[in-house]
Formats: sequence, structure tokens, C-alpha cells
Amino acid sequence: MLDNTTQHLEVVVDGFHYLEGPRWYKDALWFVDFYTQGVYRVNEQGTAEKVVEVPQQPSGLGWLPDGRMLVVSMKDRKVMRLEDDGELVVHADISDHCGGHANDMVVANNGNAYVGNFGFDLMGGEDYKAAGLVLVKPDGSSQVVAEGLAFANGMVISPDNKTLIVNELFGNRISQFAILDDGTLGDRRDFANYGELGDEPDLMTRIGSAKILPDGLALDSEGAVWIANTLNQQALRIAEGGEVLETVNTPSEGVFAVALGGKDGKTLFMCAAPDWDEGSRKAETKARMLATQVNVDHAGTP
Repeated sequence: MLDNTTQHLEVVVDGFHYLEGPRWYKDALWFVDFYTQGVYRVNEQGTAEKVVEVPQQPSGLGWLPDGRMLVVSMKDRKVMRLEDDGELVVHADISDHCGGHANDMVVANNGNAYVGNFGFDLMGGEDYKAAGLVLVKPDGSSQVVAEGLAFANGMVISPDNKTLIVNELFGNRISQFAILDDGTLGDRRDFANYGELGDEPDLMTRIGSAKILPDGLALDSEGAVWIANTLNQQALRIAEGGEVLETVNTPSEGVFAVALGGKDGKTLFMCAAPDWDEGSRKAETKARMLATQVNVDHAGTP
């Protein structure tokens, strides 16, 4: 393992509750804040402006080919669409396909969206259960295209649009799927696997047995991924096969999502907060967006 720890961290914005879904789109950084229920864009002055409010808690972000924004509405398990006139409408209701809150999302260049879900009531203390991935077509139709994932989380699509890579937050692994011509997915295979955790239902046992707790995901032009290693208070750059190439430590807080962006694609943005506990994060404004410079630029979607 090569541990090139990056030292310099810049605070992009702060004073939020819990940030997720960072995306670099049209030369700007976008993200959501769970508990102000807002989608934000950082303007040229470095100020985060609220673009739209999502009443049932926003999560993953993406854009259709015509530029309309999609955002996951977690608690009612829907994908919402922001129309050109500013109206937020239902793009797809995926509640029948979800075993828990809807979660992160990636939108392909053709408008197909892939959405994960918790699989169980995480904040309510329910035992772990596996979950699936839902494909939402541009017309709003939806279907399950993968199952048996351990809390599918951050996702990216390769530059050739043929591979979807997805974190399994409580699975100790990063998985990948071939994207078939109709948008459905082939069989799961490992991108990086640090030991199978099986069907263990106790979440704390799973966390204690895991080497990585991978949340947000970004792909670079050398085919490596950056993950947010959540409660382990770091971001990791990982090669296919599992070798850890670089580490960015955030010793005072966890990292819960990442994105590559900036004008040259070499800024690593990190959503940081003390933890993911809903009660604490609702009550406090300790979340912030951090950034550091890396050597390899962004690739793929988002």
C-alpha cells in the first residue's frame, strides 16, 4: 500500500448540516444538504446558493441530456425533475423497488438513471438487509437491475458508458457491472474486495469487520476511483483490484461523499461531517465541503 497523504485541505463552504451528492457540472460545484432539504450551487464568489428545496430530503444529483436536473427525494423514494420554469415535479416513483430510503444516483449520458437504496431502516436501528439498484429510464419508467448489494451508495459510469461502478457501504467492497444495450446490468463482479461479510444482520459487527466503509465515488482518467471512507476519516484512491494508491486524511471528521472537478478536473471535493447520525446532524451545523488538489483528472459520469 502506498500512503501518499495529502496535507493541504481547503474549506470551500461550511455551516451546513450534512452534505452529499457533490457534482461538478457546467463549471460549478453542486451538492445537497440533507437537513436544510436544499440543492446548492457554489457561485463564482464562493457562496453556496440554494437552487431548489426537496421536502422529503435530497440525495443523489444528475442531469438529463437536455440539462434538466434530477435529484433523489429520499424519504418518499422518488426521483424528482427540475423543469426549466423552476417547478420540481416527480420524474419517477420508485417506492415499490426500495427496501429503505432511496439514496445515491448516477445519470448516464443517455438519461438513464441508476438509483440505490438503503434496504433497511438505518436510522431506526433495524438489522441490515441487502438492497438493489433501480434503473429509471428518461420516460420515468423503472425496474430493478441488480440485487444483493450491501447498501448501494456512490456510483460512477465509465467514459465509454459500458461499466457502472458502485460502492457497497456495508459490504467491504466496490462492485462493477457491465451496462447492457437496453440499460440493464450484467452480473456483479469485484472492482475491489476486502473480505466478504456475508448476510451478517448486526450492523456494528459488519462495520467492525470491514476495512473500508465506502460512500461517495469518483473515477479518474487512469481508471482508479476515489472513495469517501466515511467513519474512517479519510478519502482513498483505489486501483481496480484493491490496491490503495493515495490517502487523504481528515482526522477531525468523516468524509461521506467525494467528487473530482475544478477547471482541470484535479480538485477532489469532500463532504465532511462528524458522523452520519440523523439526530446529531439535524441539530448541528458542523458539515462542510473540503477540497484538495490531486494529480490525475476526472473521467466518466458524474
